[in-house]
Amino acid sequence: MVLDNILHRGVGMTSQRARDRLVVRLREKGIRHPAVLKAIARTPRHLFVDEALSHRAYEDNALPIGNGQTISQPYIVARMTEAILEDGIPDRVLEVGTGSGYQATILSHIVPAVFSVERIRELLVQAKKRFRELKISNIMAKHSDGTMGWPQTEPYNAIIITAAPEMIPDSLLEQLSIGGRMIVPVGQDRSMQKLQSILRTEDSYESQVLETVSFVPFRSGKA
Repeated sequence: MVLDNILHRGVGMTSQRARDRLVVRLREKGIRHPAVLKAIARTPRHLFVDEALSHRAYEDNALPIGNGQTISQPYIVARMTEAILEDGIPDRVLEVGTGSGYQATILSHIVPAVFSVERIRELLVQAKKRFRELKISNIMAKHSDGTMGWPQTEPYNAIIITAAPEMIPDSLLEQLSIGGRMIVPVGQDRSMQKLQSILRTEDSYESQVLETVSFVPFRSGKA
């Protein structure tokens, strides 16, 4: 759980008031799920970006976090989170691409167990430090090739992929439980990527395009 003194220690552009204004903007853009809005309101996004960018933390924009990666736009984080809740709250969620740890933290306030993998060790070390500082105990994170997912703890009721593959690896689809849902941006051209919701049925996968997005490319291997 997030400690009150960490949640409220910000002032000005990093205050609770700034988070509340962000929630209002997300509502205006169509985010409706109360659990998602509550998680956004209680999560200090300024702790997930470089201190020099903390004054921009509650803008509805992606921001650089180093190593050629970004912390996703709050609307996209909320949209992807809301999408996995379409069938109810999942018990176990796999996130591929820990990044700053912000998406995993939002999930941790809603679902019982979050499993997150990150290919860039430096980002993972920083994210795990944030989880410890915020006293979050239901996120399990490890340094791993994202194409492999986390097969030792499958299946997952939901999977969120935070980078865009040209094609979704079969190894990740197979870790989704029957009736589970994957939310993933797909496409090589960042101007034409589509955010997809993929439902696994008894004998196939059903895909629905949610909207156009722009994500960093999905890469294999570890760094």
